[in-house]
Amino acid sequence: MRKITVLFLAALLCALWLAPAQAQPPSYDRYERSRGEAPPPRAAGAPPPQHAVHGQPYFFGHVGLFDPNDSSTGLKGYDSGGSFDIGIGSRVSPNLAVEGTFGAYSADIGPNEVSVAPMTFGVRLIVPAPVVEPYIGGGLGLYFSELDEPSSGINDSDAVFGGYFSAGVDAWLNQRLALNFEGRYHFAEPTFDGVDVKVGGWTISMGVRVSF
Repeated sequence: MRKITVLFLAALLCALWLAPAQAQPPSYDRYERSRGEAPPPRAAGAPPPQHAVHGQPYFFGHVGLFDPNDSSTGLKGYDSGGSFDIGIGSRVSPNLAVEGTFGAYSADIGPNEVSVAPMTFGVRLIVPAPVVEPYIGGGLGLYFSELDEPSSGINDSDAVFGGYFSAGVDAWLNQRLALNFEGRYHFAEPTFDGVDVKVGGWTISMGVRVSF
């Protein structure tokens, strides 16, 4: 009887000693589920939208209104006219684009008429975003201008260096097509028949931007 009691107590102690080890889950290699292969790497961050890819070229075009300056040595009193431009550019980084633009704008008052055709090179500083991207920009170039003012006896043309600054926003409809809204203020002062005339002002336009 005493032998049976001793064996029972020994067995109980062994069971109590082994219980914690048996309660633990069996150890296993954390790569066993992939049959010895390491798990796939974590997904990288989402790639930038295609329109923000380095080196992405694009085409753009606008139509809009021209609001002439109100300077006494410029186009004071002229009515608003129309404007358009076309151009090509490249997204050299997500935040910076360079572009060349050719366009025209005009205004008149009675028989007096002015027309200007800027050919410019500029840059845009962009706030990258998947859908709506605001930007500011500026550029320089040649402004081919013509002024016909029977009231002052001026009928002449001239080409001078001028510039602009711009602000706008692109609303991307997909990876390659965006609606664009832009305002540009142009600065140029050609000489017509010996008289310096400021022919700048605001162009407010709407258009599209198409990535290649």
